Amino acid sequence: MELDHIAVTAEGLEAGRARVEEVLGVALQPGGRHAAMGTHNALLALDDVYLEVIAVDPEAEGPGRPRWFDMDSFSGAPRLTNWIVRTGELEAEVARGPEGVGVPMAFTRGDLSWRMAVPVDGRLPFDGAFPAVIQWNGSAHPAPRLQARGCRLLRLLVAHPEAAGLREALAGRLRDPRVEIVSGAEKALSAEIETPHGVRVLA
Repeated sequence: MELDHIAVTAEGLEAGRARVEEVLGVALQPGGRHAAMGTHNALLALDDVYLEVIAVDPEAEGPGRPRWFDMDSFSGAPRLTNWIVRTGELEAEVARGPEGVGVPMAFTRGDLSWRMAVPVDGRLPFDGAFPAVIQWNGSAHPAPRLQARGCRLLRLLVAHPEAAGLREALAGRLRDPRVEIVSGAEKALSAEIETPHGVRVLA
């Protein structure tokens, strides 16, 4: 598995966009809508990965099931909530993962097509600190299409009270020196991002 992107959840897309742009000092690009989940997003290139701001789309119909990233329970200020890893063998990685990592579902947005493991209750293991797992169909991927803003992910810090168990669940499956799993009083994510204005921390 490889790090694919990181996600900032917001109650409203414009509020999420504004917060990220304020912290990083760069403009995000429009993303699109996810009809199957009733969400929409805005994006930012981070070199080989990207950042996604995601929120419930007020103009969309409800999905009739819990949304991904436990978005139905989200409240408060926009914040970094999730990280997503990609694989070429989704079913195998789901089988190897902890209970509750999700059921593979198919999605499209424009000409992008992918499958992603979505938990039945919307809640990823380890209070959402475990990564969501995605498999892109074909070679189309958002990152190369995004305009470079001079930003690069330097480090992703994933804190959780059961950090040892989280590390064990990912042992031998993810090797990325940028991802650090550490002990914390509660689940929390923070990203150190190199920007044209210096290194900024997004949490």
